[in-house]
Amino acid sequence: MTHEFPIRVYYEDTDMGGVVYHANYLRYIERARSDWVRNLGNDQNAMREAGVVWVVRRVEAEYLASAKFDDELVVETELVAITGVRLTMAQVIRRGSDTIFRASVTAVCVGSNGRPMRLPAEIRALM
Repeated sequence: MTHEFPIRVYYEDTDMGGVVYHANYLRYIERARSDWVRNLGNDQNAMREAGVVWVVRRVEAEYLASAKFDDELVVETELVAITGVRLTMAQVIRRGSDTIFRASVTAVCVGSNGRPMRLPAEIRALM
């Protein structure tokens, strides 16, 4: 199942040439992942209160084309793999039918001590 999250490029997202600054693509895919887990029923506030938070462990990104001011984009997120300790997702950003950005993202959970931990069973069940 693929989750879709719409994004409109605002002026603040761009450089002086009206092109999206490269780091903002990472912000776009972060928003999409947060929306995806929220829609699955994962309450990140409750997780944090229980001493567990999601962190990104690895991102492999490929910039294929530039997004520009006022573009309408869609971030697609798809679960690729889940183990006892990590979640790997494929994320793409599309403008219409064109893929302009592609990433592989690995996320893990850490406890309040900052150390990695097994994914809670209820999280694995949601996925």
